[in-house]
Amino acid sequence: MASSFLDYAKIFVKAGKGGDGMVAFLREKYRPDGGPAGGDGGRGGSVIFKVDEGLRTLLDFRYNRHFKAQSGENGMPKGMYGRGADDLYVSVPPGTTIRDAATNQVLADLVDHGEECVVAKGGRGGRGNIKFATQNNPAPEIAENGEPGQERELILELKLIADAGLIGFPSVGKSTLLSIVSAAKPKIGDYHFTTLSPNLGVVRPNYGEDFVLADLPGLIEGAAEGVGLGIRFLRHVERTKVILHVVDMGAHENRDPFDDYVKINKELLAYDETLLERPTVIVANKMDIPEGILYLEEFKAKLADYFASDHPDLALPEIFPISAYQKEGIDDLVNRIAELVSQENERLAQLAEEEAAQATDQVQLYTLAEEEPEFYIDRDPDGVFVLSGDKIEKSFKMANLEYDESALRFARHLKRIGVDQALVEAGAQEGDIVRILDYEFEFFD
Repeated sequence: MASSFLDYAKIFVKAGKGGDGMVAFLREKYRPDGGPAGGDGGRGGSVIFKVDEGLRTLLDFRYNRHFKAQSGENGMPKGMYGRGADDLYVSVPPGTTIRDAATNQVLADLVDHGEECVVAKGGRGGRGNIKFATQNNPAPEIAENGEPGQERELILELKLIADAGLIGFPSVGKSTLLSIVSAAKPKIGDYHFTTLSPNLGVVRPNYGEDFVLADLPGLIEGAAEGVGLGIRFLRHVERTKVILHVVDMGAHENRDPFDDYVKINKELLAYDETLLERPTVIVANKMDIPEGILYLEEFKAKLADYFASDHPDLALPEIFPISAYQKEGIDDLVNRIAELVSQENERLAQLAEEEAAQATDQVQLYTLAEEEPEFYIDRDPDGVFVLSGDKIEKSFKMANLEYDESALRFARHLKRIGVDQALVEAGAQEGDIVRILDYEFEFFD
């Protein structure tokens, strides 16, 4: 049975093409010299991602991986413009990070409800011949095709937005604890990897505000390098404000509780060195087992030595002994977590205010990015010269070559940007074939 939780997806988006401009002339009975009357094309629709707080997973992208916005309408006679297409809105859950698959560039990190990001911009409409009329050319047969819409492959990653997150080895009692302190109903079983996907629950403490608690699937040694299920869910720890490190004090399967704690810490450090700086509470679970008290005392002594030697700059985490099975020690733990979450919210809010103030005071220095060349020239083994590049290909797609005057205008554009000279320098001679995309023409100097 497929999991109902999905936190990674690769999709394809394509914005709508702009409508083509039209070549038309007024042909009315009493206006023999009516002049050009071809309207502009309409704008193509953009693809926009919008946060919907009702979503908790990327499951909608499991089967629907292609999103295409509508193209704008073509221009019409009598100077009438084509209608612009509606934008295509795609809902994503809070915490979705969007990256360009080709460049790995982060396009947006969508967190708040209603937040939007244009991931593919619609093409502008082509101009009709009414826009090309001049005193020297009052009746032009020139029009533009609509600009192509932007298209790209995207990677979506969901990082759960939770106030606190439960981490630890499999079968230490994370799911049981979540089911006790909230209304969440995670699957619970006495075997490894019972939890195959994160679970969220809202916790209502006796004191303080409610907070969201996430049960993250069990990590194991080597998770940061891709071992087990942990690497799939380490990303969710990034957004948690408070970490609850659950440790089995019953030494299940003869494991050493402190050894388990250190191994999980190594995985956190390997994934993100700053995670150990988060407010962290150690939840010493299964204290109902008789040996639990002895293991806890030994754990405390080893913990003090560990932080003194390996992490002297970090505060020693608080330890809360509990028994999730007998529901003992739960209230004190929940109230403390609520307090830490509140403190972290205040700290983050103050930090945001300080950053906003600094941004206002600072003078932003803008530099011009290195401009991409207008075109590139290559030569195929069959001797054909190939023109390529985003700019020249876009100009070609917008040139309406059905009309001689439009074709001549495009030829003048090629000469103006230096294509003719570059072809000569590349060895082109009269009669050689030049190709742009799927269109071929003869070169004449």
